[in-house]
Amino acid sequence: MPRTTPESSGGSEPLPEALFWLLVTGEVPTQEQVADLSKEWAARAAIPSFVEEILDRCPPTLHPMSQFSLAVTALNHDSAFAKAYQDGISKKEYWGPTFEDCMDLIAKLPNIAGRIYRNVFGQGKLPAIDPSKDYSHNLATLLGFGDNEAFVELLRLYITIHSDHEGGNVSAHTGKLVGSALSDPFLAFGASLNGLAGPLHGLANQEVLIWLRKMQDKIGENASDEAVKEYVWSTLRGGQVVPGYGHAVLRKTDPRYTAQREFALKHLPNDPMFKLVGQIYDNVPGILLEAGKAKNPWPNVDAHSGVLLTYYGLTQMQFYTVLFGVSRAFGVAAQLIWDRALGAPLERPKSYSTAAIEKMFANKR
Repeated sequence: MPRTTPESSGGSEPLPEALFWLLVTGEVPTQEQVADLSKEWAARAAIPSFVEEILDRCPPTLHPMSQFSLAVTALNHDSAFAKAYQDGISKKEYWGPTFEDCMDLIAKLPNIAGRIYRNVFGQGKLPAIDPSKDYSHNLATLLGFGDNEAFVELLRLYITIHSDHEGGNVSAHTGKLVGSALSDPFLAFGASLNGLAGPLHGLANQEVLIWLRKMQDKIGENASDEAVKEYVWSTLRGGQVVPGYGHAVLRKTDPRYTAQREFALKHLPNDPMFKLVGQIYDNVPGILLEAGKAKNPWPNVDAHSGVLLTYYGLTQMQFYTVLFGVSRAFGVAAQLIWDRALGAPLERPKSYSTAAIEKMFANKR
C-alpha cells in the first residue's frame, strides 16, 4: 500500500483513496490520482436535504449505528443503479451505475457520520467539506478533530485497516449477499451496517476498552506483570473471555494490531493505557495457551483501536462502530463493483433436512 499522500494532507499513513483505487483497479495509484480522487469525493459529499432532516429528527437516544443505517438506506432514493435497472440496462453494463453509486456512497459517509456525531454529542454546526483536503482530513474536521494532524493520521490508518473487502465477516459478507440480489449499493451497505452493529462484530473494540478500564481501576496504573496476570486469570475464572484476543482465521498476531502498535509507539509511547495494552500483549498469549482457551492466543485488530481513539479525545464509545462502518464501506463497495462486473450469481444458503442434521450430529457422538 503506498504511503505517499497529497501535499494538502501531509503525513505518512496510507490514504483510503489509495486503498480504494488499488481494490478497484488492481494498480497502485500515483500521488496525482490519489489527489484527484480526494477532490472527486469532496465534490460528491453533499447529502440530500431530506436525509439531513431524517438525521436531525432522530432522538439523540437512538443508537448512532441505527441512525447511520437509516441515512445510508435513504440514499437509495437517488441510486443510479436502481434507475438504470428499471430502464432495462444490459447485464454487461451493471458495473457502471454500481460504480457511480459506490463513489457517491463513500463520498457522503463523512457528512452522515459527522452529522450524527454532532447531533448526538452536541458538537455544534457541521463545517463544510474542504476539496483541497483528503478524505480522512475532512472526516476528522467534521468530527471536530481536524486541527490535530496526529488524529488525522490515525483516521487514515484506521479506515485502511478496517476496510476488509474479502467477505470473511458478517458485515462484508452481508454486503456481498444482499448485493447479489441486485439490491443497489446503498441498500446492500445499509444491511452491512446492521450486521456490523452486533455485539459479536463491530462492538468488539468497545468491549475491549471497557475491560481495560475495569482492569486499570482494579490494579491501578503502572501495575506489575503479576497484577496483570492475576486480573486476566480472574477474567477467565469468571467464565468470561479476554476481549480482543483470538481470531477465527488468523493464527498469529493480527497485522492490523501491529500497525496500530507502531502508530502508538510513534505518537503516544508514554500513555498509561497504551502501556497496559503492551503488558497484556506480553502476558495474555501465554495465559490463554496454558488455560487451553484459544486456538489463536494472539491479539486482533480490536485489542488496540479503542485506546487510540480515546487518547485523542474521541471518548464516545457508542460512536466507534460508526467509524468502523465508514471504513468497511471501502471494501464492500469495491466488492460490489467487481461482483457486478464479473456477473456474480445470486447467493443461496445451503439447507438441510432434519434427517441430514440428525446424521451430522449422530456422527459426532
